Amino acid sequence: MIGALKGTIYSKSQNSVIVFTGGVGYFVHVTNTFLEASKIESETFLFIHSHIREDAFDLFGFPATEELHLFELLLTVSGIGPKTALLVMDKGVKNIEQAIQSGDVDCFTTIPRLGKKNAQKIIIELKPKLGSTKELDLTKSQSGETKEILDALSSFGFVKQEIIRVINTIPSDIQTVDERIRFCLKHLGKK
Repeated sequence: MIGALKGTIYSKSQNSVIVFTGGVGYFVHVTNTFLEASKIESETFLFIHSHIREDAFDLFGFPATEELHLFELLLTVSGIGPKTALLVMDKGVKNIEQAIQSGDVDCFTTIPRLGKKNAQKIIIELKPKLGSTKELDLTKSQSGETKEILDALSSFGFVKQEIIRVINTIPSDIQTVDERIRFCLKHLGKK
């Protein structure tokens, strides 16, 4: 399996580039957004999803891990193949996540090869998965206070996901870290 490619863009065509590295040119499917931003003979680095079938070995490349992760989540939706998922990715990670969280079917129905039923499937199947990944990233985006609470409660043996769920329910009137930890302990102890 190929996890990433670093090399020179040798050529571009519709939805693909050839990345030349180590004496080999790799044909990589990319989003139109990446294609428009890239230039022939420029250096590039792409995270790769290898899609292997009986009759093909296709590479799909993304400049950021968030894009690769979302692309792979889209592939878990029944009826969504890699080429359709690549078209969805042209909407951008933030727009796709917002559309899924808000249930915006119209955002997806403008994509060729993607009807209303598949758009609804994307929302229904990915909404819980995106919610859980957002919860797991909470410590990266929040203050040191949240990390402090998480570390303190982890030392008591509580599971990270449970802690994060309880942290999200802390009322805004509870201000100090000690009070927040006590609130979480009280609610984690009930489970």
